[in-house]
Amino acid sequence: MPLTRETPLTDLPGVGPARGKKLEKLGLRTLGDTLNHLPQRYEDRRECCALQDAPQDRPCCVSALVAETPRISYVRRGLSLVKVKAVDGTGTVYITFFNQDYIREVMRAGESYVFYGVVERQGNLFAMTNPVFEREGAARFTGLIMPVYPLTAGISNNLLAGLTRRAVDECLDGLPEVLPAQVRKAHKLCQTQFARKNIHYPADFEELAIARRRLVFEELFVLTCGLAQLKDRRSAGKGRTLESAPEDFAALLPFAPTGAQRRAMEDIAADLRSGKAMNRLVQGDVGSGKTAVAAFGAWTAAKNGVQCALMAPTELLAEQHARTMEALLAPAGVRAALLTGSVKGTEKKALLAALARGEIDLLVGTHALFSQGVEYRDLGLVIADEQHRFGVAQRAALAEKGGAVPPHVLVMSATPIPRTLALIIYGDLDVSIMDELPPGRTPVSTFTVGEDKRQRMYGFVRKQVGEGRQVYIVCPSVEENSGGWEDGPGMDLKAVTAYARQLQEQVFPDLRVGFVHGKLKSKDKEAVMAAFAGGTLDVLVSTTVIEVGVDVPNASLMIIENADRFGLSQLHQLRGRVGRGKHQSWCVLVSSSRGETARERLKALCATTDGFQIAEEDLRLRGPGDFFGKRQHGLPQLKVADFAADLELLKEARAAAEELIAADPELKKPSHRLLKRRVRELFEENAELFN
Repeated sequence: MPLTRETPLTDLPGVGPARGKKLEKLGLRTLGDTLNHLPQRYEDRRECCALQDAPQDRPCCVSALVAETPRISYVRRGLSLVKVKAVDGTGTVYITFFNQDYIREVMRAGESYVFYGVVERQGNLFAMTNPVFEREGAARFTGLIMPVYPLTAGISNNLLAGLTRRAVDECLDGLPEVLPAQVRKAHKLCQTQFARKNIHYPADFEELAIARRRLVFEELFVLTCGLAQLKDRRSAGKGRTLESAPEDFAALLPFAPTGAQRRAMEDIAADLRSGKAMNRLVQGDVGSGKTAVAAFGAWTAAKNGVQCALMAPTELLAEQHARTMEALLAPAGVRAALLTGSVKGTEKKALLAALARGEIDLLVGTHALFSQGVEYRDLGLVIADEQHRFGVAQRAALAEKGGAVPPHVLVMSATPIPRTLALIIYGDLDVSIMDELPPGRTPVSTFTVGEDKRQRMYGFVRKQVGEGRQVYIVCPSVEENSGGWEDGPGMDLKAVTAYARQLQEQVFPDLRVGFVHGKLKSKDKEAVMAAFAGGTLDVLVSTTVIEVGVDVPNASLMIIENADRFGLSQLHQLRGRVGRGKHQSWCVLVSSSRGETARERLKALCATTDGFQIAEEDLRLRGPGDFFGKRQHGLPQLKVADFAADLELLKEARAAAEELIAADPELKKPSHRLLKRRVRELFEENAELFN
């Protein structure tokens, strides 16, 4: 029976039901699925050398005759060695295999094999350890550029390579072409069959680059087509018309707004009076005054007789927002209330009744805002603070509370992201950027110190506390950073806990030291943070849970241990926790790393306080992982594209997608049928991201 892309993998020799289940973990059920399971790297196994000429610094292939029957020895329980002696015309190689007893049965003396691995020279003799090997003349995995795939337990790279080889040999005919011909031609992209064949088995690295360029473009093009459609659909959505004058609001503020704040307010005012539903992101650097902009939105809603919900990621932050909003808006007659998990019983009942009657203009809270039983009389505006902590799904759940006419949506983020990246990540939102600090904010002085300055640094902590200030000490924790923040392993929780105890008992026994980490119960975590905010703690030792943080104007010193293990953008976020009051503030980066890149990154942070500049530098040095862990950023997992390496292609794909969607918004043309299906599949697979 001929093989097709629909052939189940379990129908193929060597794949039984047990292996089939393991392959399913990789998302592989049919032969066609393997075409989309792309290599994560490649090994160049084309070079074949005589032993005498083998390079010592990289692997190569060596063809040699096995001179004796392989010998096995058991070193200890759980460790066996198989030793093989092989020769070619230029020397003898001794090959060692660890825990591979089967080799004694399959490798025959007197037969020639191709071995791929590093050849070590020992005088006139040569050695290899655990090389890949195949009988000469029957090579499948040597003499070529070998794909290396993402694997799972019980599935070998050779098994996957065998499956993709069959798929490439037998299933490429009639492979559907997603990219319209005019797009392929305009951007000089190869056909899909060529791309699929050469991403798995390229004849050379030039063909691999051509294949990869096509697949990266396709992936980004499909994604940006979907986002452009989403944006089109959202901007076509009817919205309440809300009238307001930013200058009237500015008169209520106890300070003159910055140019950036005025521009953001004008953007919002224009959206609200347009008659269409607003979907806007206000992206401002740490301390750029986004709260005043949010207050403008809430004030506008109240002035127009509709309600506003402001959602924050933690109870503590919600309480802080409620206090700030109350202070700014109460004089203008805006009635604000706070709803968190802590509000219970009769108090909660009364609050919900007042909300339903329309007696509350602004409700501030956590995700409790969109829980069951919370009914608004007329919800006109939703403000979500710290967008990357809230999935699109949560924003949408709150938006549904708006009834027949969807509420306007304003999203705030303090994570500066390079513009190109923001256009993709927030492709469904309009973006306002706030890049000025309000007057009165003191820039934070930043220094890097090595271990040798630790005692002086502790002395500086005492000096700050002696002057009535407070201090943060942050450690990188493995648990906090499983989304990929660090270059190396963080301190485990035990180490962080032990360090906090040592600070309390040995270094600062006379100071009030608190400790908070991500594994604490929310209630306990918030209690410690509240104690610090209330001034009953002098020093707060923490993992990165304080990053999206509470405003403590009295905190003047931020110490970051093992600073080289954080991304620059995250260090910048942490630094933004100090310098919020009138006191001079400092950020001390402790690092004993001698690595050139680590030093370069920390130097960049000391040189500037511009978050957007730092984000660009971070993208250049580290790639995009630092801006968002995989689970946070609300984008599908990309298979081929890399936001950092493929920025130019990203711009190209985005421009092409917008042009195509402008000409055919619903992708109705027959030549766009497959593209439409692919976009729909992408959005169905990631429904929680794209509602």
